Amino acid sequence: MLEKDIPSVLAKELSVTPKQIEDTMTLLDEGNTVPFIARYRKEATGGLDDEQLRLLSERLTYLRNFVKRQEEILTKIEELGKLTPDLKTAIEKAAKLQELEDLYLPYKQKKRTRAMVAREKGLVPLAEMMLKQEGVQGTALEAAAAFIDEEKEVATAEEALAGAKDIVAEQVMEEASLRQEMRDHLWKSALLATETNPKGDPEEAKTFQMYAEFSEPVRTLPSHRVLAINRGEKKDCLKVSLITDHEANVRRIERRVMKKGRTSPFDEALHEAIEDGYKRLLLPALEREIRTALTEEAEAQAIKLFGVNLKQLLLQAPLAGHTVLGLDPGFRNGCKCAVVDKTGRILDHGIIQVTQSEGAKAKAAQTVLGWIRKYGVDLISIGNGTASYETEQFAAKLIADNKLTDVNYLITNEAGASVYSASKLAAQELPEYGVEVRGAASIARRVQDPLAELVKIDPQAIGVGQYQHDVNQKQLQGTLDATVEDAVNHVGVDLNTASPALLSHIAGISAAVAKNIVAYRDANGSFTARRQLLKVPRLGPAAFTQCAGFLRLSPKAAKNPLDSTSVHPESYELAEKILGELGFSSADLLKKEQLEFLAAKAKLADVKKLAAKFEAGEPTVKDILAALTRPGRDPREDLPAPLTRQAIVKLSDLKVGTIMRGTVRNITDFGAFVDIGLHEAGLIHISELSHRRVKHPLDVLSVGDNIDTVIIKVDEERGRIGLSLKQVEEYRKKAAGGAGK
Repeated sequence: MLEKDIPSVLAKELSVTPKQIEDTMTLLDEGNTVPFIARYRKEATGGLDDEQLRLLSERLTYLRNFVKRQEEILTKIEELGKLTPDLKTAIEKAAKLQELEDLYLPYKQKKRTRAMVAREKGLVPLAEMMLKQEGVQGTALEAAAAFIDEEKEVATAEEALAGAKDIVAEQVMEEASLRQEMRDHLWKSALLATETNPKGDPEEAKTFQMYAEFSEPVRTLPSHRVLAINRGEKKDCLKVSLITDHEANVRRIERRVMKKGRTSPFDEALHEAIEDGYKRLLLPALEREIRTALTEEAEAQAIKLFGVNLKQLLLQAPLAGHTVLGLDPGFRNGCKCAVVDKTGRILDHGIIQVTQSEGAKAKAAQTVLGWIRKYGVDLISIGNGTASYETEQFAAKLIADNKLTDVNYLITNEAGASVYSASKLAAQELPEYGVEVRGAASIARRVQDPLAELVKIDPQAIGVGQYQHDVNQKQLQGTLDATVEDAVNHVGVDLNTASPALLSHIAGISAAVAKNIVAYRDANGSFTARRQLLKVPRLGPAAFTQCAGFLRLSPKAAKNPLDSTSVHPESYELAEKILGELGFSSADLLKKEQLEFLAAKAKLADVKKLAAKFEAGEPTVKDILAALTRPGRDPREDLPAPLTRQAIVKLSDLKVGTIMRGTVRNITDFGAFVDIGLHEAGLIHISELSHRRVKHPLDVLSVGDNIDTVIIKVDEERGRIGLSLKQVEEYRKKAAGGAGK
């Protein structure tokens, strides 16, 4: 492959045209960000979305590194004087890095091997005789005796033959086509087997009990199982091995090397060389490769799943407009509380005791009731950590006893709240409060605007996905950073209220520039125009181009109503022309009744004609029409809101057949975890998602989905709840039939 071949290779991989690839490569090389390209350069990319663009960028980096490695290998082999036309062609035609490295292996500088020593002793001709299997008289030892050389430390015929066998073993096992054939064979036929390692900690070993005597074909191993086995091996709880028919494998190699229907004095020696090379050189190398490949594939799947879950979590609908009481439950140190207003500002805080005496509970109830009445609290957000169940009991009883019909509560995933509360960022945002108040405030704020609050927390602490601590941390961080960036830019942020943490994820804005924006805002008052960003230190024209479309002003703050939309400043002139063509002006964006008329006209507008008239791209015209009808609108408003509750659910009250309303909290390869109002999330195993075969839970559910699910198993001792999605209707019919009787 050459550099010029990359666009066509990528086009084939992504099922797009080479022109799309070439234009996108140019945009990326010019320093444009993925969110900007995805949203504002659709004409060039042909409408590639952010996920496709990130895959393209990732593959582009891989292929460029591949070409670079290809050139390095060609140069090194040429310097050795061993670059034949056939070898050069093979290297140039290689499509995978593994294929390339296989071709380079015989010429690669390596540690001193037995074969190297034998070559130095002049035993290459003997090895060639062994491989040719012809033109030899007498026995193998008699042929080897001719290579006895005291000066080269070959004292006997046996030593000469042993050296020749070492050369043959290495030469055969380094043949690229053989390695690929055996690699493919092992992928298709080998088993990965595990057994208990007596060296492991007995308590930790219990976690890996299912792998005490386990084996599964390499080709079918799911990613979560690979990562679990790796973890067990790392903790010395498991021994792992590759199971294959070694004798059959040796015979397979012999059929390639030994000439059919021909006998030779070297037959036995050749068999021994092949068997030795297979066991000593090829098998360990291929086993390492297969384990590495399994791990890389499993890590890639886990990282991808983590990113999908995180994006769905970040894009959950905000419960805006509520005054929220955040409760961070606890036993010994009490329940930490923070009341926040509709903008997330802390109004009050304290610590109450809800798990101790009745007197303490009564006092806590009076305190909370006072906050509800004083500040108009209409939503209580309870963290799902330790003592969450008891705190929920307290909240439900308080609401019921005082007939607070306008007050609801919900259980909030508090993962990462403690990490945030002790962070440098939290200290900067809330310097006057301690970690207890910061944690409770975070639990309250994350229901008001999940995205704005969760971006302040290390994604790995949020608790979605699987085995996040067992995967490549650099790759994981890269995926998570990209996921957060895509989510934040998809939603857009209010330039006058966004925190530095939120701003730093906007395309083109670094952490330092984000702080400069807030500092400028503090010093000069609210922004009234996007163009004012150019006055912010270190935010130049290039950065402005990248970020401007994702930074919005509220309709009240903006002098130009277009600054409240997702229309990019570079397209304001076009937007005004489109508005004029429809019989409106930008001022009409501030009038509710006019917006309704505009929305109706925009829906009927002929995008193709408008694009042709104003010499613009159809995707841009289409996006402008959509943006003009929804100024200041949050795209998350179209998503289902989180479930709120007034009545408590007890684990002991749960019975098989009970249908529960719940929210999907996390999705793994093997199923989905659903919050049904308890500290413990219930699990819908992949087999219980549908009557049809489900390839992956993500094909059926998303994080944040509100669903009806039926309880099929309750294990009080282990605190586990088994749920089913596919059996809901069946149990509904049973209940209806019972009620009819």
